[in-house]
Amino acid sequence: MRFLQLPIIKIVTNHLIDYPTPVNISYFWGFGSIAGIFLVVQLITGIFLAMHYTPHVDLAFLSVEHISRDVVNGWFIRYCHSNGASMFFLAVYVHIFRGLYYGSYRGNRAFAWIVGVVIFILMMATAFMGYVLPWGQMSLWAATVITSLFSAIPWIGETIVFWLWGGFSVDNATLNRFFSLHFLLPFVLVGAVILHLAALHLKGSNNPLGLTTVEKVSFYPYFWQKDLFGWVSYFILFFIFVFFFSNTLGHSDNYVEANALVTPAHIVPEWYFLPLYAVLRSVPDKLGGVCLMFAAILVLLFVPFLNLSPVRCFHFLPFQQFFFWLLLVDWLILGWIGACAPEPPFLLVGQVATIYYFLYFFLVLPFVGLFEQFFFSFEKVA
Repeated sequence: MRFLQLPIIKIVTNHLIDYPTPVNISYFWGFGSIAGIFLVVQLITGIFLAMHYTPHVDLAFLSVEHISRDVVNGWFIRYCHSNGASMFFLAVYVHIFRGLYYGSYRGNRAFAWIVGVVIFILMMATAFMGYVLPWGQMSLWAATVITSLFSAIPWIGETIVFWLWGGFSVDNATLNRFFSLHFLLPFVLVGAVILHLAALHLKGSNNPLGLTTVEKVSFYPYFWQKDLFGWVSYFILFFIFVFFFSNTLGHSDNYVEANALVTPAHIVPEWYFLPLYAVLRSVPDKLGGVCLMFAAILVLLFVPFLNLSPVRCFHFLPFQQFFFWLLLVDWLILGWIGACAPEPPFLLVGQVATIYYFLYFFLVLPFVGLFEQFFFSFEKVA
């Protein structure tokens, strides 16, 4: 019994066994734990890859090929890492949209939401730097295009770009810096995830009805089977990509060694950056596009303060439901536009989708809920 009083055992017991869980949560509540599991997958596979990777412009591409061809099970570790990043982002996107729909950012959960957005930003920075490491054509040119965007910042832009590059172009110093930061940031990410979980478990999980008085039961033995089913199903999808569609989520140009003298026909980032890339290209001005792209991310930090409706969940607000699903479709359209060439009519579609994205957060979210609450309460009184 003295063993059960150890601090580490008490932490596990409080947060994984006796944790009070609303009785009506659905499978969508399991995507947070799925994202945590894939963070661990990325850490483990990344450490093994770092043992064989050489961060030098003359050797990086060859070292990646060496991992795939010569290292025992190296191909498996590499594809788990590359496809694991996509699975990680997919789980986080579902987690974010679920939080938006069910109002998981409301009230005393605002801090947990803000920490979650910080985690999302750290993920994007880590993933971008990791995309550069294979040193293929798309790695080099994506790094060149994205880092060059900082030059649009007045007064300090050129200094930031020079610091990122470590010189006058994307070269060996850039690759070394990105490798170091790509190895470091996941551990910062772990710290942010622990803070996110602490903030979440301090106030308790939300539920589909958005009620504070809903009945709760301990996570174990009532809910672990539901999470386990979600984990197994998600890993089946993950291993389908690893074993049968290993390169589907990547870009074929990255299997060509980086060449600064040959520009790819169409430079695109990974699929999980495509909506933001479409927002960036929707403004013809370079500085305006950069500001709008960062605003598209940072607006999520203010969501807890933008929703003025007294009703937490969109399930009871049909107008908000409609606009939310329109936002989801809008995000998918932005992803499609980000993969298309920057030419008409794709630019126009991207601009319209970008306008709706910001209108949703600054107009629909604050005021439609208030109008809907007044409308239905007035109808009830009448």
